[in-house]
Amino acid sequence: MLQSDGKPDERFMREALKEAYKALEKNEVPVGAVIVSSGRVIAKAHNLTETLTDVTAHAEMQAITAAASWMGGKYLAGCTLYVTLEPCVMCAGALYWSQIARVVYGASDTKRGFSLCPSPVLHPATMVISGILQEECAALLRDFFRKKRK
Repeated sequence: MLQSDGKPDERFMREALKEAYKALEKNEVPVGAVIVSSGRVIAKAHNLTETLTDVTAHAEMQAITAAASWMGGKYLAGCTLYVTLEPCVMCAGALYWSQIARVVYGASDTKRGFSLCPSPVLHPATMVISGILQEECAALLRDFFRKKRK
């Protein structure tokens, strides 16, 4: 995994954070995602697992579906996913099949993140960049779960 110092990555991660706050307003785990193609946001999504009573309604899955619809096909070659939390194995599998070019995430998921898997789960051509606005993304999640435990 790579670190990025690019301003475009920060700009689009801020868009993903806006989506995470939408999830928070719905009492969902505050994870947000956007997919970008040629410098343009083509999909925005946030967690909807509680709202839809669907364990697969992660922000990434919602964004993949919306982006594929926008693209008019199932492949997201040339696109970048920005997501506030490291994708889980389920989402990484969907990203594999979408052939997405880049995955950029904020906070690491030390319990369920795809990077914990012993073998790669993303497409070998997918570039991964971690740590973009990491502290902001992590703080939002920490605060959410701290309040849930009270």
